[in-house]
Amino acid sequence: MDRIGRFLVERSGRVLAVTGIITLVAVGMLFRLKVNADVTQFLTSGNERGEAWVALQEKYDTADPINVLVSVPEGKTISDKDVLIELVQLRDRIAALEGVAHVGSIIPAVNPLTGAAITPEMIDAIPEAMIGRFISQNPVADLLVSDDARHTLMVAVPSDDPVRVARELTDVEPPGDLKVNYSGNPVIFATVLDMIGWFLLFIPPAVIILLLLTFFANIGDGKLTILSIFPALLGALWTFGLIFGLGHEVDIVSVLVPIYVIVMGSADGLHFVTHYQEASERTEDRVSRVTSTLRQVGVPMILTTISTAAGFLSLLVTGVRPIQQLGLFTAIGIGFAGVVSFFFLPALLSRLDIRPKHHTAILGPRVTTAIKALARPRWIAAVLSVGLIAFSAVFIPRLQVDSDQLFFLKENHPLRQSFNETAEIFGGATPLIGEFVYDPNGGADQLTHLETVERDFERLPGVRTVFSAADLAGKIPPAEMDAVLAGTAPLPLGRMATQDGLRFIVFPGPFETKDLRAWLDFADTHAEIRVLTGMPILWDEIARLVIRAQIGSLIAAYVLVALMLLVAYRKVRQTLVALAPLVLTTGTLLGFIAASGIQLNLVTAIASSIVIGVGIDYSIHFVAAIDYARPAGDGYVLRAIDSAGRPIVANALGIALALSALWLSPLKIHPEISMIMWVSMTTAAVTALVVIPALLPAAGMREPVSTSRT
Repeated sequence: MDRIGRFLVERSGRVLAVTGIITLVAVGMLFRLKVNADVTQFLTSGNERGEAWVALQEKYDTADPINVLVSVPEGKTISDKDVLIELVQLRDRIAALEGVAHVGSIIPAVNPLTGAAITPEMIDAIPEAMIGRFISQNPVADLLVSDDARHTLMVAVPSDDPVRVARELTDVEPPGDLKVNYSGNPVIFATVLDMIGWFLLFIPPAVIILLLLTFFANIGDGKLTILSIFPALLGALWTFGLIFGLGHEVDIVSVLVPIYVIVMGSADGLHFVTHYQEASERTEDRVSRVTSTLRQVGVPMILTTISTAAGFLSLLVTGVRPIQQLGLFTAIGIGFAGVVSFFFLPALLSRLDIRPKHHTAILGPRVTTAIKALARPRWIAAVLSVGLIAFSAVFIPRLQVDSDQLFFLKENHPLRQSFNETAEIFGGATPLIGEFVYDPNGGADQLTHLETVERDFERLPGVRTVFSAADLAGKIPPAEMDAVLAGTAPLPLGRMATQDGLRFIVFPGPFETKDLRAWLDFADTHAEIRVLTGMPILWDEIARLVIRAQIGSLIAAYVLVALMLLVAYRKVRQTLVALAPLVLTTGTLLGFIAASGIQLNLVTAIASSIVIGVGIDYSIHFVAAIDYARPAGDGYVLRAIDSAGRPIVANALGIALALSALWLSPLKIHPEISMIMWVSMTTAAVTALVVIPALLPAAGMREPVSTSRT
């Protein structure tokens, strides 16, 4: 380390120049920023049923629709003439929006018999006695009108840029007293896009401010506090530059990358600055300051960078592409921050005038005194360990997987309420879709048979109704039926037939996971059904992926970290001592997730793997401090607490407090991450500082005997 330290001081200008060039390139890449609000990519990428869902949309030329739930005032119904006129006006206003391909409604745009446009004037000319018949003769009336006739669905299908269409659609003023609610994937995408933009604008600055305040409490010097997080800031900047340079987009998961890099990549900078500050009080020689600091924390900095990156790299085994990208790019960002901390930070500090001066750190001697008081009695470590193990054993079996499509939205969010209202009235804001095998030359009997299959499907628990073109046979004129089967007739639900298949739609009522499995079994056992897919099925798939992600990434993280420690320490006992606090922390984390009511989802399921990579840092720095203090004789653990205790506590508090900024996020999952990290970081720091001394010889906690004589 002495040679490296001397090189960094003597060649500091070159190191700073290289860092500056890389930073400028990264800044240039930021102008390529793109945001991906399509949350369905979690489900469709590398997922067989998800790919089938995309293939069906392409085959039947149907984009994700926007569901418009229209409600009429109390005392009125859809069959009232004035209401029908307002519905036509609303339909026309939506259809007039740029980017809307067509609008499916209980009132079609043209009369299928005459081809004449259906206008408000035409509705007004219909005799009152004929209004009810006008609605009842519509073959899809049962699908688009509620049982009490006070609600109807319009389906707006975008031709391009569904997010823009969804935004413009929500600005459409409904005529009269009509009330509208919007649901569907494009509305979700528009909402997520706004949330991600808000997140990137406000959350990172809040995280940085909280991190600076916490680190200042440990360092007590403003300039050094800023320098301590500078490597993490550069690491986050370089990572975003790399992401955009490679053409990747920011989504609801990867938006956390800079936050994780800033918060968790700041540990090395904090440890280096803290020890450099102590070295500055001993000597004014800049080379000596850098080399002595690197001797103390150089190897731990390398190990913690690798261990933290390993925790994120373990996410590559999940099989969920957005999570894999989060793990990969955050690991790269942590690596960037580690490199900057190891090379740039010493070079920069050596060129600055860091004068030894008295500083009043809030996290001062009282912290180390409290740690020693907890670490001395071994029974405290035993009670703490038994308590955490018991807590984990009780609550981990109660872990649940969140299969909610809107898991990222808070309970009171208007979009969630719109989805719930649509689901309550029409059996689901996101129905399932499938395809029947169909031969255009097979005769009319096959339509009758397929209709029978539909009715059998409807007898399954949780199915409200099943609809396909087969339901229209005999209910509309033959010429119109031929147009439907040819895929040329405009229907409210889009194209329903191709040359070799009929698209069908399943509208669910309230259902459970076992009902969903029964639907899939029904599809698998009926040769007439080529495929059955849809959002409810895809979210059921993702629930299983979440469980696999939790187990797989957890195992991978432990293996990677254990191997790294074994290679670094070359001693099994020392490796196990360092891992012990981590095992307690992971169990406590999973127990807390279950006890708090937080469910495992795409984001929370990966927290344990991240905690393994970050939590092991405290053990590594503490064990390194113990090894550094051991040659001086008895009491080496106490001396290690004096040197490493405050930075460990400050880093744990820094991560927890900084991530408290996530409570400002409009996304439900981000406050959950904050709570998870509070529990994890405090547990990891406390168990490292209390349990590790209990696993070492008593001499480590014994005050050295004074040899002086009076």
